[in-house]
Amino acid sequence: MTDHMPYVADHPSAVPSADELRARIPGWGSDLDLADRPSVPKLSKEAGSATGAHWVRPEQQPGGDGRERSIEHAHVTPVFGTAQPLAGLAGVVRRVAYRRYSEGRLAHWMLLVLGDRSDGATPGVTDARRGRPDDVIGETGIGAERGTHPVAARLRSSRSDTHHTWLDPLVANWGWLTVGGVAVWLLRRVLRRR
Repeated sequence: MTDHMPYVADHPSAVPSADELRARIPGWGSDLDLADRPSVPKLSKEAGSATGAHWVRPEQQPGGDGRERSIEHAHVTPVFGTAQPLAGLAGVVRRVAYRRYSEGRLAHWMLLVLGDRSDGATPGVTDARRGRPDDVIGETGIGAERGTHPVAARLRSSRSDTHHTWLDPLVANWGWLTVGGVAVWLLRRVLRRR
């Protein structure tokens, strides 16, 4: 244990010298001499092309035409990702966000959030179309609540989630509730016309 406490309210009165620190801490001050630093040729102003770069601006990755880019920029970045190309409704919404609105506008970011939400809902819709819909009851966590006295455990406790328990099924299943509501509305319209 040393007599030097690093975390004190006031500035320590006895700051050790560089020689004392070097003697006490192995490797202390090893980067003080510029000749010992491996990054010095990159950081040095007179090094010129010590980084090995053969370009002023990197060459453009092919396939940049039609890619999403902010309207503030004249071109896409020299390198960009191609792993998740824009597709479907989410792609349309994101393209509108990039082509019409500046990054400084709330509409730009809200459209990107809407694109993310619609992209997140796509697997659920695809699974439902294939005949394997999500387990909307099981995903609410009701199965985990079964046990000894589930109602009493909620009513006679200081659990913080009792205040929003009634809202949890709505939050977990808002998409299915919306789809169900639209289906009921369409069915009623069809039946009224007959």
